[in-house]
Amino acid sequence: MTFEKTRGLIAAPLTPMRADGDVDVGRIEAQAEFLARNGVVGAFACGTTGEGPSLTVPERMDVVRRWTEVAPDGFRVIVNVGHISLRDCRAMASHAAEVGAWGIGSTPSLFYRPTSLDALVDFAARIAAAAGSLPFYYYHVPSMTGVNFPMVEFLRAAAPKIPNLAGVKYTYEDLMDYSLCRRLDGGRFDCLFGRDEILLAGLSLGAEGAIGSTYNLAAPLYHGIMEACRAGDLDSAGDLQGRSMAMVCAVRRHGGEIPCFKHMMKMIGLDVGPPRPPLRPLTADQERALEAELEDIGFQEYCSK
Repeated sequence: MTFEKTRGLIAAPLTPMRADGDVDVGRIEAQAEFLARNGVVGAFACGTTGEGPSLTVPERMDVVRRWTEVAPDGFRVIVNVGHISLRDCRAMASHAAEVGAWGIGSTPSLFYRPTSLDALVDFAARIAAAAGSLPFYYYHVPSMTGVNFPMVEFLRAAAPKIPNLAGVKYTYEDLMDYSLCRRLDGGRFDCLFGRDEILLAGLSLGAEGAIGSTYNLAAPLYHGIMEACRAGDLDSAGDLQGRSMAMVCAVRRHGGEIPCFKHMMKMIGLDVGPPRPPLRPLTADQERALEAELEDIGFQEYCSK
């Protein structure tokens, strides 16, 4: 199978929660409208940023169903179906196809890890098969999964065994491996760059599509990076990427990604509630420190509108 490659930004949306920790799918329509208004072309639902591993399978299905219901025309809803249980992965993959998602992605098992490339390919193939003809992306995020085979070797081994293999969500810093993936077999695979803070590096290696968490908050900043890169204005692109790095550093200093991102969403007018335990909301002191640093780096000047 061949699939049209992704061009542009796909956000990894935060899953909205009520104060008691229950999922609040009623807020997803506003998120979808907000992303589309800011030029984002899709959503990677229930991934790391969306706290997918902390949700039950029925909750994840509810979230995905709502995203497919409210997605604008042409908006790509890609569903992370990664789970410890292969049967649950397959159930979520089948469900994604049933409700009209554009594609699926999956991590390896998050507890019993594959110990060989063949085992990883077999696990991925069983998941992909449950989604019928939907595009399948392997979600490469070794910082979270502990699984780190070269993705160019995965793509070579998986291509004959996964007919609907579209490519990789590449959330890692191995730029050589990323470039080899992108160039493999004449550039056949859709290699979605997954590190917002070094997007410019991915663009320099030919990335056309990217999935990231800060695209929820600051899509105009990243559109600026992409436009400057296309125009050959690397000085401007580098300056804008520096703003992205400053934002990510502030987040890491003041409570971590998901708690900070949820507070930042509230700052820009989209309250998506608290994170789910074991993650904790920011303290009042952390909120003040984060807000002060974001003000210093001009966050409100380039955040989404």
